Order: sequence, then C-alpha cells, then structure tokens
Amino acid sequence: MSWTQVSYCYDGSFAGFLSCVFDSYANREAPASFSTPEEPQISLWPERQAATHLERAQRVYRSVAARISPQAQVLVRRGFLTCLPERELYLWNFLRLGYRQGARVTQDLTSDWVHGLTKAVYQLEHEAHMYKGFVRFSDQAGFLVAQIAPKNRVLPLLGPHFSARFPQETFVIYDQSHLEALIHQSGAWTITGAEDFQPGDPTQEELSYRRLWKRFYDTIAIEGRINPTLRRSHMPKRYWGLLTELQPEPDPQGLTSRTYMAYSSNVCRLSATKPNSV
Repeated sequence: MSWTQVSYCYDGSFAGFLSCVFDSYANREAPASFSTPEEPQISLWPERQAATHLERAQRVYRSVAARISPQAQVLVRRGFLTCLPERELYLWNFLRLGYRQGARVTQDLTSDWVHGLTKAVYQLEHEAHMYKGFVRFSDQAGFLVAQIAPKNRVLPLLGPHFSARFPQETFVIYDQSHLEALIHQSGAWTITGAEDFQPGDPTQEELSYRRLWKRFYDTIAIEGRINPTLRRSHMPKRYWGLLTELQPEPDPQGLTSRTYMAYSSNVCRLSATKPNSV
C-alpha cells in the first residue's frame, strides 16, 4: 500500500511536529510540505490540519531514543531549533530513515536528509557557543537584560549556561529574531513568547559602566597588531550590532533619569506567561 502525499498544517510547536509524525504513520501519509500560522504555504497537495496531542508527541519522542538512538533524539530536538529551510521535511525523512536503519542513520552522511540536518545542528550549536561570549547584559530596574539577534533559536541552549553562571540573578535574554525571551529568576529559567517586549532606557549609572567598558576595550587594543580580517573571523560582523563595546559612546548631555515601573511590570508579565513547548 502506497503512502498518500499531503501537506500538513500544524501549530509550529515541537509537540505539534511530533504529532504530525504520529499521524503520518497512523494514516500512511507522506508529508510533501509543512506550514504553520506564522509561515503559511500554498501547496498543490491536499491539506491536512494536524492537531497537537501531547501524549502522541511524547510517544514519538520516546520512540526516537528507543528505536534509533539517544543521539538521534538530541539531533531531532535541536534540529527543530535550526533555521534550516523546510526543516520539518528534513526531520521527517531523517526519522523515517532512522526507523529503518537504527542507530547507524546518524552516520549516514551520504543521505542528503541526514547530512543537511547534521550540518544545520552544527551551525545551531556553533552559534549558541558564540553567543555565550557575545551576550552583553545591562542593569535595568534591578534586572539584567540582554538582546540578541540569532539566525537559529539558540535560547534553549543558552539557558543552562547562563543559569549556572548567574544562579542568583534575575535576567532576561531577548531574541529579537524570533520574538522570544529567556527569563531566569529564583534559580529557574523558562522561554516565552515576547512579541511586544521593549527594554527600558539605561540609567546614568548604567551609561557610565558602558563608557568604562568601551574605553577599556579601546585602551587594551594594540594598534600595531590590529588585524581586521582575523577580527571578523573570531567575531563575525553580524554580532557587532548589539555588542556594548562596539557602539558609539553615549553623549552624557541631555540624558535624563526615569522610573522603570512600566518596564518592571513588563518583565513580571513575561515571567508569568506560559512557556513555549520547545
């Protein structure tokens, strides 16, 4: 019996994708494409609305470790966080191969599906590693706030690192690209949607620290050993926009202090929001 090709429409969550995998095997349907409310697609294939079922998603997730390998389970979980075009198709085809081949599928780089997924996960992990050194926090109303603009959804990989590094702090890392925020407080962290997140303006004290940090950065540079090419290799230019030391030094004239009650309320509201499923 041949598999029917369909176009799955799901809610965009990891659990929703795994529910699609469950439905595809239950109904013998081969996904030709995937679409979400945020990224609708026009398809010539029959469209099928796939509901999210947490129990079914958990069954699929457990089966990846049991029938393929724990390494494959990590690859699937992180593959969903990548910016790989048509990542769901790569993940579905990887799983289909894995259920046939078992653990050796993760080494089968002759498959375009496996190679593409493995490469995308490597880029995700590399970007997360870079952000461990390129996140710059500012003190705003008693909270540490940082902004990043990654290609991939790196917040789940940054959460354990910064939570262990600043266990007693309350901090927010806002992902401008995916409109998500990682919020840490009371020793625990979560990730939630933050479409309307607006950081507060820095205080005079914060601006003073920024000027000190920028001057320190400029002072320790050795003019005779400046190598722009090497610098871009270790610190790609796409990270520069949010690095404190590479911003113009703020003009102290005309700056006024302000209260941050609205900002504090914004952070508290975000921390009370139900986290995403990924």
